[in-house]
Formats: sequence, C-alpha cells, structure tokens
Amino acid sequence: MKIEVKHLRSGKTLQVLNVTAKTTIAGVKELYARECPKYYPDRQQYKISQEKGAKALKDEETISSLKLKDGSSLYFKDLGPQLGWSTVFLCEYSGPLFVYLLFYLRPSIIYGPEANDKPMDITAHVAAGCWTFHYAKRIAETLFVHRFSHSTMPIRNLFKNCGYYWSFAAFVSYFVNHPLYTPPYYGMSQIFGGLVLFVICQIGNFSSHFALRNLRPPGTKERRIPYPTSDPFTFLFNFVSCPNYTYEGGAWIAFTFMTQCLPAFFFFLAGFYQMTVWAMNKHRAYRKEFKDYPRNRKSIVPFLF
Repeated sequence: MKIEVKHLRSGKTLQVLNVTAKTTIAGVKELYARECPKYYPDRQQYKISQEKGAKALKDEETISSLKLKDGSSLYFKDLGPQLGWSTVFLCEYSGPLFVYLLFYLRPSIIYGPEANDKPMDITAHVAAGCWTFHYAKRIAETLFVHRFSHSTMPIRNLFKNCGYYWSFAAFVSYFVNHPLYTPPYYGMSQIFGGLVLFVICQIGNFSSHFALRNLRPPGTKERRIPYPTSDPFTFLFNFVSCPNYTYEGGAWIAFTFMTQCLPAFFFFLAGFYQMTVWAMNKHRAYRKEFKDYPRNRKSIVPFLF
C-alpha cells in the first residue's frame, strides 16, 4: 500500500511511502526520516486533512484505524529543530539559580562597592535559601522524577522560557537583596509564617510530582486518573486535577508574604496565570479521556476553578 505525504500548507506531495495496514504513525515518521534524514521523527507531525482545527495524529494510531487506503494522503508539518525536555528544563532552572545567587553573594557587582558595608537583613538570607531550595529541587526532579509524555520541544521555546525565568529571577533578586531593602512589617513572625507555608507547599509539590510519575510506567505514554496516595500531601487530588500547580502557586504566595516584595508578587501572578491555563487544559483532557473522571474536581483552585 502506498501513502502520499503532502505538505500541510501547500498540499505539495513530498514523498510516497510504502506502508501496511498495521503501520503506525510512529512507523510513518521512521520511514519518512529514512528518505529525509533532516526531519527526524520528533520533528514531524501528521494530520489527516488540511482543514483548520484538524488534530495532530498520535504515534500509536495505525493506517487501518485511520481508514486510509492505497493512494490516501497524510499531511506533514515540520515542527522545527527540537531539544529534549530534560535539556530545556535544566537550562530554565539552572539560570534562575545562578542569577539570583549572583545578586545575593556578590552585591558589590550589582549595587556598587558600598553594598558590602551594609549587612543584609535576615529576610534576604531566608529568601535566598528558599529560592535555592526550590530550583535545586526542580533540577533534581528533572533528572530523577519526571517522565515526559513528549521527548522533545521546539528549540525556539527555550529562549522564551529561559527569558521568563531568568529575567524574573533578576527582577526579584534585585529588590530582595538591595542594600535599601525594607524588612517585613511584622518581622520574624511574618518571615517564619511565610517560611513554614513555603516548605509545606514545596513538599506538597514534590509529593504531587512523585504521584504523577508513578502513574506512567517507564518508556510509555500511558495516562491514568490520578488519585491521592498514602502520602498525606497528595490529598489535594480529591479537589483539583493539578495539585502540583496549586502547591507551586502557594509556595510563591508564601515567598511574597515572607519578603513583602512586590516583584515577587508579580512573579506569582505571571506564573499562576500560566499554570491555570495548563491546569484547565489538562482538566478538560482528563474529563474527555476518562468517562469516570471525578466530577467534583476543579482544575487548580479547590471549589472555584
């Protein structure tokens, strides 16, 4: 059986591939890559038609399941050069760690030599510890915990994501570590309260990530309904689809409260907005894929949305 591979936009025939009824889309990608090595499988995407809104085909779908016949067409889209998710995450998370600590450990470079003459407030030390712990945790999770459903992402996204994380790190760190930084109004009680909430949320975030990891066997793209485990920090799965994002938002609210720093609040708002978009998309996908998905769950904020 022959299948024509056509360009998604122009409709021009790019290749004619010999396939069988059992050939998967992943197999089509391998065949096309043999003919055009530049377009390795992770760079390819296929659709069944050129119509706007046509969904990308999944790797496990077969020629027979798509009801394609001899002479049928598949429409090819080049996703552009790709990078592994682990590489992307390591770049995203190592940058904020380095940038923030540059302001904290070498204030004379940023604020001038006189910055060394004024001791930092204890809030700056606690905040630096929290920031370092958070991004060190993220790096460790990237290396040892996360299992990605997609192995790569477009390389262009690396610059956008790194720009977001690195610039916000500089923005927040500049004010928290500034020689003229004003300590929190309620002093140590505010610092301690924020620190406790931050640590709780970090543990909850890790617990949620670990629970989600165990839902996907190694080397697969299997999806299951997440439920609370024996870990008490996973109880939020009873109320929201993405408790990892809920805990993440809580951590940055705690950091903002602890430092009483407006740039930290802006960082929370930007991040929580994006996490809400992701959570709502995942929530819709869960409800569409699993008919028995719990109807009382929200996306990210219990009882609200």
